[in-house]
Amino acid sequence: MRFTAAAVIIAAAWVGLYGSAQAQATAQATATAPSVAVVSIGSAPQRITQVEGITEYRLANGLRVLLAPDASKPTTTVNITYLVGSRHENYGETGMAHLLEHMVFKGTPTRGNILQELGKRGMNFNGTTFYDRTNYFETFPANEDNLTWALEMEADRMVNSLITRKDLDTEFSVVRNEMESGENNPAQSLWQRMASTAFDWHNYGKSTIGARTDVENVKIENLQAFYRHYYQPDNAVLLVAGKFDATTTLAQIQRIYGAIPKPTRALSVTYTQDPVQDGPREVTVSRVGDTPVAGVLYHTAAGGHPDAAAISALSEILAGTPNGRLHKSLVQGKKAVSISPWNFELAETGYVIFMSELSKDQKLTDVRKVKLDSLENIQKKPITDIELRRAKASLLSEIDKTLNDPEKLAVQLSESMANGDWRLFFLSRDRIEALTLQDVQRVAQNYFKESNRTYGQFVPTKTPDRITPPAAVNVAKLVENYQGRAALNEGENFDTTPANIEKRTLRSSLTGGMKLALIPKKTRGETVSGTLNLSLGDEKTLFGQAITSSLVADLLLRGTRQMKRADIAAKLDELKTQLSISGGGQNVTVRFDTLRKNLPQVLDLVRDALRNPAFPATELDMVVKENLAQIDNQRNEPQGLGSQAIAQAMDVYRKGDVRATLSFDDMTARLKAVKLEEIKRFHAQFYGAEHAEFALVGDFDAKAVQTQLQTLFGNWKSKARYERLSSLPRNAKPGETTLQAPDKANAFYLAALPVALKDDMPDYVPLVLANTVLGGGVKSRLFDRLRQKDGISYGAGSGLSVSAFEAVGMLKLYAIYAPNNLDKLKTGVREELAQWVQDGVTEEELNDAKKSLQEDRKISRAQDASLAAGLASQLNTGRTMAFTKQIDTAIEKASLAEVNAALRKYIDPAKFLHVYAGDYAGASKKAAEKQ
Repeated sequence: MRFTAAAVIIAAAWVGLYGSAQAQATAQATATAPSVAVVSIGSAPQRITQVEGITEYRLANGLRVLLAPDASKPTTTVNITYLVGSRHENYGETGMAHLLEHMVFKGTPTRGNILQELGKRGMNFNGTTFYDRTNYFETFPANEDNLTWALEMEADRMVNSLITRKDLDTEFSVVRNEMESGENNPAQSLWQRMASTAFDWHNYGKSTIGARTDVENVKIENLQAFYRHYYQPDNAVLLVAGKFDATTTLAQIQRIYGAIPKPTRALSVTYTQDPVQDGPREVTVSRVGDTPVAGVLYHTAAGGHPDAAAISALSEILAGTPNGRLHKSLVQGKKAVSISPWNFELAETGYVIFMSELSKDQKLTDVRKVKLDSLENIQKKPITDIELRRAKASLLSEIDKTLNDPEKLAVQLSESMANGDWRLFFLSRDRIEALTLQDVQRVAQNYFKESNRTYGQFVPTKTPDRITPPAAVNVAKLVENYQGRAALNEGENFDTTPANIEKRTLRSSLTGGMKLALIPKKTRGETVSGTLNLSLGDEKTLFGQAITSSLVADLLLRGTRQMKRADIAAKLDELKTQLSISGGGQNVTVRFDTLRKNLPQVLDLVRDALRNPAFPATELDMVVKENLAQIDNQRNEPQGLGSQAIAQAMDVYRKGDVRATLSFDDMTARLKAVKLEEIKRFHAQFYGAEHAEFALVGDFDAKAVQTQLQTLFGNWKSKARYERLSSLPRNAKPGETTLQAPDKANAFYLAALPVALKDDMPDYVPLVLANTVLGGGVKSRLFDRLRQKDGISYGAGSGLSVSAFEAVGMLKLYAIYAPNNLDKLKTGVREELAQWVQDGVTEEELNDAKKSLQEDRKISRAQDASLAAGLASQLNTGRTMAFTKQIDTAIEKASLAEVNAALRKYIDPAKFLHVYAGDYAGASKKAAEKQ
């Protein structure tokens, strides 16, 4: 079991999605263009190099173009990376690169609000800023219209974005809200303080989001100048990946981007470098909370330096889970709840942090001693061959997975571009493969020294023991003749329409009862994704077993009778497989992504984990401590408090029912009381496969899989009777609840309204469309009001969930905001709800909602893992892709009258339960002090 705040739909990926540009602001917005050199549109792109199926071209204006075609995926990704980040900011202008990332979604003189256009088209998109680069990407179903629009849009906002004072005044409040959200996170807060302590002069010591005072006081003229200087073709790399025609697309790029002149200004080279650190440093952050966190930071080499590969391996060797030395000494040693390595491979110099989370009864002093002894005395306990081999396997497995996913590859190459050249991605892989024990030992002893450490405050030392600084890297020379390897084999052009998916699906059942849905197809890299669902018990036999059922699922991959937890993790890395098992109540879910050649071994491993778990007492102890620490953390978090309050208010089940909501205190008490025998007894009584569904999508032999599954699960039956637990109807609980979360900069809003609706009822699709208009994406009323107009929320929206079995559903609203903006939030939500119900949605809003929903559904069917999960769900409900087609048709045919009728039938703004969690007392005190 992992405790997470329930029913929160905030999209963490919205790092830079904004926009409310006004065409009439053109005169103010488009400041004087930089001096440019005339470029001929007809100049053919110059082919620079090709590595493993990726080809680089250069336009006459300096734009670098990377084409990575992959016809096996029905989607295309367009990514543009600007080689500018917080490293390039001047004094008093911290956060400018990130703020500009927000502003370019506001629109251009001819294009309007880009954020809304992206939402209308249903594209997956994002913008992110870090130390050395800013990137934007869009992923969409492959077609010429989408690709042309994305290419033209990125070219347009490269040089024509509206950067206005009016939009800046609204946006800085949004960025400030984003800052406050990060300040609520203990590890993120500690990271920022450690970095600023470790670096004296370099901008890597400053958070990319910037100083609050800089963001609030930035001059619009400075922001415009920053934009004109860096957002130009000679400072950008354009990447197109996925399904597209390379020849046609290159011609499109030449036509669209070749018309942009090359600036005559010269880009300056950054030169600030910190001196070698001459003594240990230390910093302490004190805030309200129950989750202690400890970290240690060491300066390392730049991402292009040979030492970077060894640092990556050492990060895994020392802090990987479950084989890392620190995991064994701290987590298994019961001194910490978790340990994780944060390795930053950057353009000029890097750093690595080893971050630990503790429960409130564990001691920071114990963690400090163990951590420093392990890290700074590696010469006394050298790295072993098996440790290096495991680290290599884990790192190389992640690289292979990235190569098989065009979207991930596009984003990952942005980091390599920022470090000097995209080919560093492949060179880094080669360096990892070539690592020796001597390499990692030398690097560990050079960088992991007391004098190079930042744990907290600065402490002088009589005899400094300083590192040998790495030499500068000439990346261009480094990759000049790099050829790489043969490109991966491409998969088939798979049609993701419901009709074709149904045609390709092979359905059957095992003799024991497990239902199967298999779609064998050729995929890039011979990948395959699977989902297995088990259903257990009934209301009577599961009574009082909520915590036990979750813990059993959590422990399945922590050791079997044949393999220890570390062996399982090492085996998964060797098989280049991602495998997870989760569960609670009646359900257990297994998900995995692997390769065709490794599928038989993965299925054997799944069988071993499900049928022969060892349930080590030490692992149970660790799982319990992890959950207790997470619960303690949520007790003071606005999001955790609000979600818990809503869940308890809407609970209709008696205490002890596995469907009932447990309070923080009840969860804590039950976790502390759990016994190992309960865990073993639950598994022996309930686990079996006669009520199970298995779906597999990808590159595999269907007959061989069926035969193996029959052997593995055909005779596996549960001792306990199974009967599906129905969802009981809930009554509305109108009212308001305010919860105090002291010393938290960010507040959380959550509202709920029960709806008597099932997903095959006529009103279902109309209400889904109405919800999409209200808060189902970036182009929605709540988002527009709270973020675009009022500028008080980084994330706001709504979500509708219903059952496939009973007419039981829930509409929820959410937002994050600063506590001092509570009244504005209440007013905004109240007015938008009232107008939504009273006036209904417009024809234009309905058309946009239809398009957005359909595009999102297409993208979901294009992802093998998502498709496998959907097929497994269909097996459980007794449906086929015909139902998916039915929903698609209903979306297309839904009328405005039907949508507004459903909206008014089910939604009464007066019946919502509103919960507000935040430091409102502190906000009132600050407001009073200002007066």
